[in-house]
Amino acid sequence: MPVLVFLIVLSFSFYIIYKVQYVRSRRPMEKKWLSAKSSMALGLFVGCFGLNTLFIQQTTISYIVAAFFLLIGFASLWAGFKAYRHFLPYARKEAEELKN
Repeated sequence: MPVLVFLIVLSFSFYIIYKVQYVRSRRPMEKKWLSAKSSMALGLFVGCFGLNTLFIQQTTISYIVAAFFLLIGFASLWAGFKAYRHFLPYARKEAEELKN
């Protein structure tokens, strides 16, 4: 499925972008916020990879591996989203304090 391949490439690209921003950042809350965003991107990558595996191969082993990737990927996406929501106000406050 070309849509899943596009999402896989896009999410992996965002993962790389967020990790580069994480390394370049010097603010502690911003680092945690960027880490949460990269966790969401990596979770989406792994989840879409598992979903794509379901469509490409129809064997028992591929179903098990795809289920594992889907579970791990979307659990990482959910945990990253929760961390993103938690650290966002702190990162905003930190940015405003350094701005003034």
